Amino acid sequence: MNRNVLDHLSHAFEAPLKSPVLIFALVLFIILLSPILLRSIKVPGIIGLIISGVVIGPHGLNWLEKNSAVDLFSTIGLLYIMFIAGLELDMNEFKKTKHKSLWFGFFTFIIPIAIGFPVCFYLLDYGILASILISSMFATHTLVSYPIVNSYGISKNEAVAITIGGTILTDTAVLIILAVITGASQGNIGQEFWVTLGVSFAIFLFIMFGVIPRIAKWFFERIESEKTSHYIFILSIVFFAAFLSEIAGLEPIIGAFVAGLALNKLIPHSSALMNRIEFIGNAIFIPFFLISVGMIVDVSVLLRGPEALIVAATLTVVASWVNGEPHG
Repeated sequence: MNRNVLDHLSHAFEAPLKSPVLIFALVLFIILLSPILLRSIKVPGIIGLIISGVVIGPHGLNWLEKNSAVDLFSTIGLLYIMFIAGLELDMNEFKKTKHKSLWFGFFTFIIPIAIGFPVCFYLLDYGILASILISSMFATHTLVSYPIVNSYGISKNEAVAITIGGTILTDTAVLIILAVITGASQGNIGQEFWVTLGVSFAIFLFIMFGVIPRIAKWFFERIESEKTSHYIFILSIVFFAAFLSEIAGLEPIIGAFVAGLALNKLIPHSSALMNRIEFIGNAIFIPFFLISVGMIVDVSVLLRGPEALIVAATLTVVASWVNGEPHG
């Protein structure tokens, strides 16, 4: 009997973990303990979540594998970050700083590519498409740290509005480059590609800003007492927008951000619905995404030979210098 119990326990804790209950419990413990443990040394909780992902992921202790369930929660978390950023963006402040956001986005797009492409093409000897792709990675920057900004209560700051606006412009341009490179690698670049991309993007914007707000306003007025339904409706809009963005040839994160902008004026920042959106996102989905980010990191690649270290060091130095320039 004791042997059977031991065998059962041994099988249950065999890496990678198979029990959905145990996996979810592990993730929840990490989400709970990481911010608490790092708070004493004044390190942001997201750093602990990413490091935890590296440790428990397939390239670490292999307690958690990158399966469809992890990918789903990770996708929800990423979309959630973009959606909240659009939802909480102060549109009045953004209108005042739109020119600054435009210039910020322009310089953080052009300068990294202008410096990164020669380094990748001539120094690292990559091909043209690969060099453009890698140099565009220097240009793009994410809103992963937005939860920290939000937790400090400075999301309404002018600098935050400028940064978010510029980031979305830059990331949209980079994601369009990604779509173009993907089409070029498949031999699909031509007049039809550009026409399709332009028309589908225009239809996407019309649906998001012309149709969705009207539907949302009608829904909130007619189903006023069903608070749970409001939240489910919001999630449906986010994923529908992400899907439409994907159909239009862009990345789903653009759709999630646009969904936030479309619903910005319909959801008061001090409302109970906004509180639910932020609470569930910050408690579950966004931390899950950060853990999944750590899970894709393979530290052992740096130990397999000097080539990986040279490439990593070169890209890190160039990216650090480039990203420091536009911010002054």
